[in-house]
Parts: sequence; structure tokens; C-alpha cells
Amino acid sequence: MANRRETLLDAAITVLGERGIHALTHRAVDTAAELPAGSTSNHFRTRDALLDAVVERFAARERAIWEDLATRLAPTTPQEFAQALTALAHEATSTHRTLTLSRYAILVQAGIQPALRAQLLATGGRVNAYFLNWMRTAGSTDPGRDAPIIMNHWTGLVLHQLAVPDPAFDPTAQITALVTTVIRPRTAEVPAP
Repeated sequence: MANRRETLLDAAITVLGERGIHALTHRAVDTAAELPAGSTSNHFRTRDALLDAVVERFAARERAIWEDLATRLAPTTPQEFAQALTALAHEATSTHRTLTLSRYAILVQAGIQPALRAQLLATGGRVNAYFLNWMRTAGSTDPGRDAPIIMNHWTGLVLHQLAVPDPAFDPTAQITALVTTVIRPRTAEVPAP
């Protein structure tokens, strides 16, 4: 069961994902959370404090979604990793659409708000750390190089589907082609002559 702070942050994510960054006010979050007026400001004195906390909350929720998928699918090859990323793309654009839209709203806002950019970089660093481990498990010999290529493409693919929904959305072939090209297979070391 979520505590009051998490309830407020989840309501803020809903406001962001359904109505955009300009709709995010303490009052709108109170209403969305169905809590008394002033509840949000009691926990987050400023809008910046609220945004910082929202970044942490959506990162935690997204990680839980990925960990659930990755644990169930247990990707150990590039093909299996591509399947997991495809499943994540489907969830991000359907079941968790509002959560994903809130992340994109904050990403755009970070382009003009340096303090928020710093928060996203810090949170992103933690996300990258666990994602790199999954990439290693899937066979990447250079996850530092491979992760940005794959995730930046995935991010754009998901953004496009959110902006211009295609009822027949199926990124399987595209994600599989990218992942299996980028994650180079492990090769046995050949001894020098």
C-alpha cells in the first residue's frame, strides 16, 4: 500500500502524463490524489521540490517495471534482450502510457530548467548502472558503448508511438535488428601465433 507521499507523487505523475507540465500544480495534485487542499505543499514546498521527487518516483516505478519483465524473461542473449525491450516498449505505450508520458514531459522541461536537468542526470546515472548489468548478461562486451545506442533508439521509438499512435505498433523487427547488430557476440580469444 502506498504511503501518502507516494500517493501524491503518483497523482503528480498522472497529472503530468494526462495534462502536461503546465497543469502540474500543488492544487491539481491534491485533486488527483483525492486528498485535502494543501496536502501536496505539506510534502513538497515548491514546484521544483515536487518535480525532483516526481523524477525519483517515476525512475523507481520504471525500474520496477523493467525488473519485473527482465526477471520473468531472463534475457541472456541479444535476441532475448530484444524481446524484453520489445515487451517494455509495448507496456510503456499502453499499460504504463501515463507514466511514460510524464517522463517525456519532464525531459522536455529539463531542456529549459537546469536544476531539473541535474536531477535527471543523477537519476539517469543510477538507471544506467543497473541497465548496463542487464546488457552484460545479454552478451554485450561493451555496454558503455552499446547502451546509449540501444536506449536512445528505444526512447525515440516509444516517443513516436506515444505522439502518433499506430494501432498495429510492433517494434519487434526493428528492435531485434538493432540489438543483434549492436551487441556484438562474444568471441573466443584466439592465441597470438
